[in-house]
Amino acid sequence: MKTILILTTGGTIAMIEDASSQSVRPVENAADLTQAIPNLNQYANVLVEAYSNLPSPHLTLEDLAGLGRVVKEKLLQEDIDGIVVTHGTDTLEETAYYLDLILPPGKPVIVTGAMRSSNELGADGPLNLLNAVRTAASFDAIGQGVLVVFNDDIHAARFVTKTHTSNVATFQSPSVGPIGFLDKRSVQIRHVPKPHAHIPVDGLVPQVGLLKMAYGMDDALLQFLIDSGSKGVVIEALGLGNVPPTVVPGIKRAIESGVVVVLVSRCFNGVVQDVYGYEGGGKQLRDLGVLFSNGLNGQKARIKLMTALQETSDVQHLNQYFDQE
Repeated sequence: MKTILILTTGGTIAMIEDASSQSVRPVENAADLTQAIPNLNQYANVLVEAYSNLPSPHLTLEDLAGLGRVVKEKLLQEDIDGIVVTHGTDTLEETAYYLDLILPPGKPVIVTGAMRSSNELGADGPLNLLNAVRTAASFDAIGQGVLVVFNDDIHAARFVTKTHTSNVATFQSPSVGPIGFLDKRSVQIRHVPKPHAHIPVDGLVPQVGLLKMAYGMDDALLQFLIDSGSKGVVIEALGLGNVPPTVVPGIKRAIESGVVVVLVSRCFNGVVQDVYGYEGGGKQLRDLGVLFSNGLNGQKARIKLMTALQETSDVQHLNQYFDQE
């Protein structure tokens, strides 16, 4: 029987509802997570270790880098066959993607969480955790990169995103869908994620901003990011990859100042392309030296840029990382 390590970081999956205060609070003992799953050990020999006990909005980049180091170290242990990370759902996709970037394919690493605390009616945490352990113990999960298991679905970390504030089916993979699912008897992985370049670093460069474009915006926020010492900026552009013309001066200044600018779309599906040649259009932005992300959303492009900048500031090298998605 395989040995699966559960690393807990906190989040709703590690919380209970407090009737007296009508709020949800963290549990004190990480091992309590497995108590509601009496048949867990029929799928694997399960070990539980606490990394942190924080709601995911409280996690810092230092926490994320530290988690990456711990996961790397644990994967090197011969007696560990796979790892499950339990995590708050608000930033789960970013943690999963960071781990996917820095870890080479090999032993399964699964990230999961919950939308309802353990003592709420219809709590989803126990089933998500059980399914995550089942997936981590599955031969088919080996070499697939970091996976997110939620609501019976298996998603590639690169594509998955939180789509609903409260629904238990919140995690979806726009444009591509899940790569597999779990039924009562088996783990079904039906699509193999495309291999991508890994970034062998330990940590992230924190000074990277994220700006969302909207009707009639100017470049004031972008100018502020440049003046405050940002090393990079991810812009969630309109549509196919366009910005208001009043933002272009800030983009020009950013590039001239050595600030790396990465373009994604604010759209839920699709990729940015250099089609439109008008002022602020994607063709002009590409010609200025803006890097185009091949389908990442804004928060993941930011994670990737922070991770890649830890290795290099060479724009051509960075462009290869984003072009290889």
